[in-house]
Amino acid sequence: MNTLDPSSILAEYHELTSKVSDPAFRSELASLGERLNKLKDQAQVAEKIIKLKKQIAENQELASSPDRSLAEMASSELLELEKTLHTLTTKLQAFDQVDTTSEDKRPAIVEFRPGAGGEEAKIWAEDLKRMYMRFAELIGLKFEFLDDNTLLFTGHPSNPSLPPGPYGLLKWESGVHRVQRVPSTESQGRIHTSTASVAVLPKVDPTKITVRDEDLDWQFFRAGGHGGQNVNKVSTAVRLIHKPTGITIVSTQERYQERNREIALDLLRSQLWERQEEERLSKLELSRRSAVGRGMRAEKIRTYNYPQNRITDHRIGVSWHNLESILNGNLLEMLTTLHSEIAKL
Repeated sequence: MNTLDPSSILAEYHELTSKVSDPAFRSELASLGERLNKLKDQAQVAEKIIKLKKQIAENQELASSPDRSLAEMASSELLELEKTLHTLTTKLQAFDQVDTTSEDKRPAIVEFRPGAGGEEAKIWAEDLKRMYMRFAELIGLKFEFLDDNTLLFTGHPSNPSLPPGPYGLLKWESGVHRVQRVPSTESQGRIHTSTASVAVLPKVDPTKITVRDEDLDWQFFRAGGHGGQNVNKVSTAVRLIHKPTGITIVSTQERYQERNREIALDLLRSQLWERQEEERLSKLELSRRSAVGRGMRAEKIRTYNYPQNRITDHRIGVSWHNLESILNGNLLEMLTTLHSEIAKL
């Protein structure tokens, strides 16, 4: 659904109103009620816009009337009607903007993946992971491994000037991080360029994303690697396939199957939320999408240039010249500047 389309908003509002009184949807009552409550004010504005557009169409027709006085009156009213329409449309867009921050207080799931650059890209992904772990320690966030490439950040930053939750703090870190440096394996001192992608998703409340049992294919197997003998003897590892989308989640980090099931469901909900969010943003005007959108996985957002001791954020065109300090977790100045500049867009 296009959240900026008044007709679609009203249609959804009436559909939700019908569902909350239908016993067949009793299990979804909490999430339906929450969505209905959020949509109520939007629906009122949407209804006014629809009526106003009808008035404008009628006045446009009258403005071409051969009756000069009638045409002048209609044209005069058109200016006021169009001004009111602009105000209401802006108000409706503001609802949409607020909704983009509704997950900011949630825990953040952060995935690190090597990109172009072979072995050096793997090392770079590990360096980025260490950077965010160190940053979390410095500002009082907790973190745990969901798998070797994915961390869950929880808690609240100790600095009151920062966003109140991990997702709100880290959401702009999504995208491709490029590094330019001489790899430790490079014998001739040549500078290489490598990349790693960072994906930041909120840990979604189960009431926000409905996952039906019949859509899930659970598979269990024995995990290798860490965890001791118990992991290798018992089928604790989990593979979860979401049949409607084909999304596959593998969780092997924990020693107990139930915990791996929980992790898999959390990761699935977050990926389903990401798909919905990308679909929503793709329908916005280009100017608004750049202002309210998150960095997507394939978007190059930052370059770390070792020879020049420089980090440049390409979205806001700002550079910092304390690369080693930032890679050791001192991200506060950079993130504060980033959030401040993005808020101006």
